[in-house]
Parts: sequence; C-alpha cells; structure tokens
Amino acid sequence: MEDKRIIKTKRCLKRAMTEMLEKEDFEHISITELCRKAEVSRITFYSHYGDKYALVDDIFNDMVKIGTEDYYRRQRENNPSGRLTAGYVNLLDSILQLYYDRFDFFQHTDPEKNPYLASRMYSIILETVEMHTLHIKKHLHLKYSPKKLAGFICFGMFGFVNESHNEKAPLEQIRREARSLLTDLLRSGILAESESL
Repeated sequence: MEDKRIIKTKRCLKRAMTEMLEKEDFEHISITELCRKAEVSRITFYSHYGDKYALVDDIFNDMVKIGTEDYYRRQRENNPSGRLTAGYVNLLDSILQLYYDRFDFFQHTDPEKNPYLASRMYSIILETVEMHTLHIKKHLHLKYSPKKLAGFICFGMFGFVNESHNEKAPLEQIRREARSLLTDLLRSGILAESESL
C-alpha cells in the first residue's frame, strides 16, 4: 500500500493533467507547467513518473481497475450463469459507465487532437475485450480469432457511440441502442458455431 502522501501527490498530478487537457493538447503539455499546476516539484514528479506518458498510463490503469471491478460486480449480479451475450453486455455497460463517469478525462481522447490518448484508450479497451473473448474460447468454438472478434466489436461500438454523439443523442439512448445492437449482433451467431446465449 502506497504512503498517503504519495497517493495525494499522484492525485494532484492526475487532476492537473486532466485540467490542463481542457486548454492544451497532450503533446504540448510540459512537465514544468504540469508541476506548477499541481503545486509539485519536478523532482517529486520524477520520483513517481518517468515522463508524462507514464502519468497518463497511471490514469488509465486506475480506470481499468475501476472498470474491472464494475464488470465483475455486474457479472455476479446480472449473469451468474455466465451467458455469452450477457457477459458482453456487462462488459459494454462497464466501459460506457466508466467513459461517462470520467468524461472529464475521456473527452480528450479525440484521435485528431490527442492521438496518444486515443491510441492508449483504444488499446486498453481492445485488450479487455480480447481477454474476455479468450475466456469464452475455453467454453465455445469461436468462428474467428479472439483478436479479430475484439477488433470487430470495438471498432463497431466506437463508431456507433461516436456517431450517436455527433447526432446529439442523449446518454441513455446511446446506452440502450448500443446494448440492443450488441445483443442483436451476438445472437446472430457471429461468434461461435453453436451458442447458448
């Protein structure tokens, strides 16, 4: 367990990074300005992080932990029998819940403005969906590799959510329609030869 002072310092740096992203793109944020904003010395910064990329990775790691805990809670409550479709829907719900709960950060993952942040976010989500699919592979004969299926699901869902935002759809509508689309897709038999959905 980390010392409370270290936790507080890291929290200040993470908050400062998120606030600075409101005004600048990630590539132009300097360690000096970040430390000034967080009221932390450069020496202290470098005692915790090698660079600003490591700081952002730590922000993402915090979110992965929160999202993972939420997913397992949803599985226990909504899918104790481990149904395929319900598992993917719980995964989608956990990702969307985290995305909107931390929209203060995720709004800055636009690939045109902050390509590194967008790439990291996509990689993490892709890895998460791929790991979920690998787990399913133990119980079902998949038609395609877990990596291909994860890529298909992730790219499709990202496109759907982004276009919904462009159309100014309300959050609850986006969630409802994304769940419905994913459920329909999974029930179509796209994943496995024979499924108990």
